[in-house]
Amino acid sequence: MADRFMAYTKRSDFLVCVDSDGCAMDTMDIKHIRCFGPCMVEEWGLEEWREEILNRWNEINLYTMTRGVNRYKGLAMALSEIREKYCGIEDLDVLKKWVEESPELSNGALERAIEEHGSICLKKALSWSIKVNQSIDRLPQEDKRPFDGVAQALEKAHRDADVAIVSSANLGAVLDEWDLYGLLEYTDVVLAQDAGSKAFCIGELMKRGYAPDHVLMCGDAPGDLDAAEKNGVYYYPILVRHEKESWEEFVSQALPRFVAGTYGGEYQQEKRRQFLENLGQS
Repeated sequence: MADRFMAYTKRSDFLVCVDSDGCAMDTMDIKHIRCFGPCMVEEWGLEEWREEILNRWNEINLYTMTRGVNRYKGLAMALSEIREKYCGIEDLDVLKKWVEESPELSNGALERAIEEHGSICLKKALSWSIKVNQSIDRLPQEDKRPFDGVAQALEKAHRDADVAIVSSANLGAVLDEWDLYGLLEYTDVVLAQDAGSKAFCIGELMKRGYAPDHVLMCGDAPGDLDAAEKNGVYYYPILVRHEKESWEEFVSQALPRFVAGTYGGEYQQEKRRQFLENLGQS
């Protein structure tokens, strides 16, 4: 949204960008464990292998280098493994082809593809996605909380730097979740799904006059690292299963190094290594 970038005013020479789901907010695990995986099992009638399939869904989407992958890419990956190990999946190759070739992977784009192809697998994928959204909407608000230490970290960061939410989640959900826990007061701009890719958003913010070594992206998924590297800025990982410790280190080490100009070099390399190893890639 061009208006959001135009309205943004730079306060500081430093900029901290923070992802929402799975990074600041403890919402990624609950959405996949309670919504995405179970809705897939229900939609394709996979109850016979429920436990094994749900465990594998979570590995793909939460605990490996495909963490944070687009929902339809994750679905195609999971269904491909299910077809190999458990049962047939009608028209799966049509879904895989759409995932590989479509310039947009969204419910709207899938609806247009269904009009063109009429594939049963595409129809079931759309039904699954809609059920996922409905299931997420029904999650109790109190179950969607920030990780321990996030409020303190954001408050400290906001004293030393500008703070931008840079998320691929729905804007309304981000605003609701951050406002509920009083986190918006520690931010200067909210850039969500409608504002463009994370890499694009960081690049647009940098046009306000931030030097690359004065920008830090905090994230939990490979896409966050990629967005930082595309813009030549620093990356600080919030490690899955170690979120509390990650935010504590952000306050005690990462942020002080960042504003002192000593974040790069060995410390940045070590944080990158820890991030990749934590998701199973050494």
